[in-house]
Amino acid sequence: MGQKIHDIFGPGSNVNERVFRDYHLLRTRVLCLRGLGLKIVLTSGTFDLFHVGHSRYLEAARALGDFLIVGVDSDEKVKKRKGPNRPIVPEDERLEIICHTRYPDAVFLKGANDEHWQLIKIIEPDILVISKSDREHDSGEIAELKKFAKEVIVLEPQAITSTTAKIRKLLITPVDEVRRRLRAAFDSIEEVLDGFTKGGDA
Repeated sequence: MGQKIHDIFGPGSNVNERVFRDYHLLRTRVLCLRGLGLKIVLTSGTFDLFHVGHSRYLEAARALGDFLIVGVDSDEKVKKRKGPNRPIVPEDERLEIICHTRYPDAVFLKGANDEHWQLIKIIEPDILVISKSDREHDSGEIAELKKFAKEVIVLEPQAITSTTAKIRKLLITPVDEVRRRLRAAFDSIEEVLDGFTKGGDA
């Protein structure tokens, strides 16, 4: 059944056909698919600096049903949550990168001013997939989510790496190199000074 859905969209990224920015239009599409008996899976994320963990996560989510919808946080939404220097990759590129993977059937851009859990409430997925790597989800929150989704699945991190870790490494590595060079320079200066001191003592 899932393969037939992919056949509708055809090969390639098909960004124009797979990216949605209107809740009503996406809900209309979902109602049609549900009428065909398809199991709808929904997941969301930032997907900044796309890495292997993201790909594995989408693969695991896609395997749970017939039609996978991926919500992607807008630039404005990410800045509000993670600070003014994020995201590294702008939203249009992140949307297209997601479309270039084989797993999502539809991708939706989530706005900063959207109602809390608005995409979940609009879609009412058969399966909602959330990541344990984002934060711990308590039983109360899971129970609330189940009001809008038939089943909630919490996936473990799919890789050791993370976007935050990659950014930290990019920032720390140059600093470490500067420290190394400064330390070498100071060592050289100390050697020169020691030479002068020993020469003076002689």
